[in-house]
Amino acid sequence: MTTRFQLALFSTVLFAISSGSAHAQSADRAPDTMAARVLACASCHGDKGQGTNDDYFPRLAGKPAGYLYNQLVAFRDGRRKYPPMNYLLEFLPDPYLKAMAEYFASEQQPFPPPATPVVSNSILARGEVLATMGDVAHEIPACANCHGPAFTGMEPAIPGLLGLRTNYISAQLGAWRYGTRTAAVPDCMQIVAGHLTEDDVKALAAWLSARPMPSNPAPAPHGSLPMPLSCGSEPN
Repeated sequence: MTTRFQLALFSTVLFAISSGSAHAQSADRAPDTMAARVLACASCHGDKGQGTNDDYFPRLAGKPAGYLYNQLVAFRDGRRKYPPMNYLLEFLPDPYLKAMAEYFASEQQPFPPPATPVVSNSILARGEVLATMGDVAHEIPACANCHGPAFTGMEPAIPGLLGLRTNYISAQLGAWRYGTRTAAVPDCMQIVAGHLTEDDVKALAAWLSARPMPSNPAPAPHGSLPMPLSCGSEPN
């Protein structure tokens, strides 16, 4: 065997080994997809954004992309305060947050069963009145005015209110009331929640969490619901 042939053979084997090693490294690397990138969200929100058994971590799947994007920006910029979320999003640019929002908005996952109420019928009745008719005397518009008669939200940035746990709804209404959760000015939710009493919050959380999902859970089309007041998160 000539030296030239031996060198050629060695080079061929080395190339094959190198190629195999590179292929193995490529196979071991996580796929460069949004689904892979948002796996950091899975432990709290589920691998497809469907939620988990934790009362305080909401479902993301199927919510309007504009709403999800607004919340990601709010966490990144500190308008919503939860240290793990603030830390994870601190350096992510707007286009990346939009891509995340669009990914979760496109996921259509099964909803959890509605909660079994543990409050009195009178409390549930108060919740139904507030959600469907509001309370004019206390300047509280009905939830249905903005979130739709089926409470499935409206594109591009008003979320549905179903499929959420009682404690989560109560916590978020409380955050709006006390200013620890804020949105773009004019902050319509902070205005509305500021008129709610503790009993109102309890009633709304109990009634909404016990509602079954409608056959079509999709948000209403943009502009299909007349807004009862100006809202920075959902410009007309």
